[in-house]
Amino acid sequence: MASIVLQRTNQKMPLVGFGLWKVTNETCADTVFNAIKAGYRLFDGAGDYGNEKEAGDGIKRAIDAGLVKREDLFITSKLWNTFHAKDHVKQLAQYQLKLWGLEYFDLFLVHFPISLQYVDPAHRFPPGWTGDDGKVHLQNTPFQETWTAMEGLVDEGLTKNIGVSNTTGSLLLDILRYARYVPQVAQVELHPYLTQEPFLELARTLGIAVTAYSSFGPQGWVELGMDKNLTLLMEHTEVTSVASKYGKTPAQVLLRWATQQGLAVIPKSNSETRLLENLDCVEFNLEEADIRAISSLNKNLRLNNPAEIDPHLAIFA
Repeated sequence: MASIVLQRTNQKMPLVGFGLWKVTNETCADTVFNAIKAGYRLFDGAGDYGNEKEAGDGIKRAIDAGLVKREDLFITSKLWNTFHAKDHVKQLAQYQLKLWGLEYFDLFLVHFPISLQYVDPAHRFPPGWTGDDGKVHLQNTPFQETWTAMEGLVDEGLTKNIGVSNTTGSLLLDILRYARYVPQVAQVELHPYLTQEPFLELARTLGIAVTAYSSFGPQGWVELGMDKNLTLLMEHTEVTSVASKYGKTPAQVLLRWATQQGLAVIPKSNSETRLLENLDCVEFNLEEADIRAISSLNKNLRLNNPAEIDPHLAIFA
């Protein structure tokens, strides 16, 4: 399986994984089990997705059935915004590991560089963006405090690797000033409408692997009413013409556009056919001219922007 070797640990992170965002609780265990059966080994979850227990159930079924061993899998989860204080990072990681039924994560990411007021998991989990009053409540926890606590998770064996998500280059550079463990992975929104070349160049310079999410652009945001009325990339003539040229699906072309740049991807699908197609996206190469043509669609347009929830959350300003 194609993979990226993480710099500090030399662990291999699969280039194509399965994203658990928006996988329903009712279908999640079956979806994970079927994805493992189809050949997926990386699963990208988060406390905020609310389906970690079910994902863990699917993994347990696959292990019990002899399809895989725990060490064959690469499991990613994320620390939510309400747990950034040093006293809450370990508490939350242990809570999530229990949901998954695992002893360790392969990768644990800070979901957003945003600190919100603590919400006890016994009161509400996942806590979401707002308090009980429906308002956003910021908390003054410096990112250095959060990162130092994340490093403690590595020391205690709760995760093998740590990283960041939804970040900018300025934060990566800031982390390097105090980190004992440099972020191994940065997971960011990245697709032909948001190509992020300067960020990718910095990550390569720093030796930080990049995982691209929302590889299909607005496709995953339509049901949330957050697609900004953009032409779907799957239907864009620039993408469909390249797909026709290679005899591939638009989805495979979009994934290959990313993976050929050295990016990991985490698409999801409930279709067995598309599961296999997505996994096979590394079995062909795009010509450089085709990669440039798809990249030319860039609008610097971000679909996942917390500033749309509250202007105080404008982390990409």
